[in-house]
Amino acid sequence: MKVACVGGGPAGLYFSILMKLRDPSHDITVYERDPAGSTYGWGVTYWAGLLDRLHRHDPVSARAVAENSVRWSDGVAYVRDRSTAHHGDQGFGIGRHTLLDILAQRAHSLGVRIEFQQPVTEPAERFRADLVVAGDGASSGLRGRHATHFGTDITTGHNKFIWLGTTKVFDAFTFAFVETAHGWIWCYGYRYSATHSTCVVECSPATWTGLGLDRGSHAENLTVLQRLFAEPLDGHPLIGRAQADGSARWLNFRTVTNRTWYRDNLVLLGDAAHTTHYSIGAGTTLALEDAIALAAALHERPGLQPALARYERQRRTALVPTQSAARYSARWYENLPRYMDLAPPEMFALLGQRHSPLLPHIPPRLYYRIDRAAGRLETLRRLKRWLGPRLARTVSGVNRGTDRRRSPRPDPPHTPGGPSGR
Repeated sequence: MKVACVGGGPAGLYFSILMKLRDPSHDITVYERDPAGSTYGWGVTYWAGLLDRLHRHDPVSARAVAENSVRWSDGVAYVRDRSTAHHGDQGFGIGRHTLLDILAQRAHSLGVRIEFQQPVTEPAERFRADLVVAGDGASSGLRGRHATHFGTDITTGHNKFIWLGTTKVFDAFTFAFVETAHGWIWCYGYRYSATHSTCVVECSPATWTGLGLDRGSHAENLTVLQRLFAEPLDGHPLIGRAQADGSARWLNFRTVTNRTWYRDNLVLLGDAAHTTHYSIGAGTTLALEDAIALAAALHERPGLQPALARYERQRRTALVPTQSAARYSARWYENLPRYMDLAPPEMFALLGQRHSPLLPHIPPRLYYRIDRAAGRLETLRRLKRWLGPRLARTVSGVNRGTDRRRSPRPDPPHTPGGPSGR
């Protein structure tokens, strides 16, 4: 099969790797619009389950990803002048540049051609390929040529956000919420290397304009944000990249959905097919899982159209809970003031529950009390399930030991009308 992958992100590169591993005779070229090594972005996050899946499909690249990742298991939240900590699931971070280098080198070693500085403006037909993979991001040009067919819908989020880096190496996944005269502004910080962390800053449009972030230059924005988040940054600077005109790169998150994911021999992958709000940290994981599913469908299902249909069906089903969680997570932050009068431990607990469809409809303190009561009940149930079999085995063992130690009872005497023996 001749394959053209448009977009040299994690999805396109990993898909090309998996296809070559299944059949080295595939003719695969990845077209990337930017120069080699010029990717924008800081670190990406993922969870342990992804590493397990990567090991099953390509142990070589999985080992390289694991060796170049950092990990954490704690969360910390700063609220006004107080802070709270929480022990949670183990998370991982890796530099986006590092991840792309690992995947590009692995793909190249398997015979994939990677052509940089190749912006694709022509239709998919110009590749003369059996399969064209549109992995060119949320603003996919290939998808845009057939937006009506794909049924593309793009919903723009309410809040403003900016993606930054910092030399502050966070020991835990860090949240900081700062109250200003113009409303709340907050950041998420997580390390992705031994020397750097990602820091995503978010606020409402009213806070953004009130603080002058809409009018200030990139450098002036960094000065304001460093002052606001001085405590979690611990004196370290924020790092970013200005727009061509010197302004800061503030964005509104765009949720992309499509009615269908393929047209003839053109198929959507990763952010071109779907996006999920950055607050759940699933974008890279979903892109890699798309690549796994597409490669498997092409290998297992004869015929291109049935394979693409199977890929779309499987991924749509798998995405439902994640997309739901992302919608509710974004809504939680858009309604942040609703939760900020809670004590920090209570607020942090509801931050962890922000994916719940019930939370927006129940007063926060009541939801917290219900959640704590349910948690205690579930803890007792788990304890019962764990303790019950162990107590049963212990009691059974004691009874057997007692029976062995007990002397045999003598037969009763034979009496008229009584038992004549055992």
